[in-house]
Amino acid sequence: MKNDFAYCPNCGGKNIKNVNMRKWLCADCGFDLYNNVASAVGLVIQTAQGKILLEKRAKEPRKGFLAFPGGFVDPDETAEEACLRECKEEIGVEPTSLRYIASFPNTYEYKQIQYKTCDLFFEATLPKDAALHAQEGEVLGFEECFVRNEQELAELPLAFDSARKTLALWLRTKK
Repeated sequence: MKNDFAYCPNCGGKNIKNVNMRKWLCADCGFDLYNNVASAVGLVIQTAQGKILLEKRAKEPRKGFLAFPGGFVDPDETAEEACLRECKEEIGVEPTSLRYIASFPNTYEYKQIQYKTCDLFFEATLPKDAALHAQEGEVLGFEECFVRNEQELAELPLAFDSARKTLALWLRTKK
């Protein structure tokens, strides 16, 4: 996996260099492009039965694996606004409350490009008797899983390590 340009997007020259996967510099025209970290959100939603609501991913990366409802933060959007929007889009329900849990770095690989993210996680509450609707093309379905201990957490086929770290932290705070 390589995040590189063969030619400068500004002048077309071949003297563009990737500096520490952080930015690209063109010696010919002085063009520089920063590869900043993207913000993403995930929602830990506990059901009335004490299970965690997870989605089965419908597309890469990690298609078929489990993930929290969530996604990338849009420009000019707060993390909290992204939580509400992503939850409404992906499961058809807007949360009634949000509480920040933690953030963890993540690497999101998509179409052979590596994106570094800062994943922000929130505990969310849904309205009583909320009817879930999977977003076509994004969500294959839902799974409700018990995560009461480290063993149950270890057995979950989670798509991203940042989600596993969040659930481990969430477990410790629930004891």
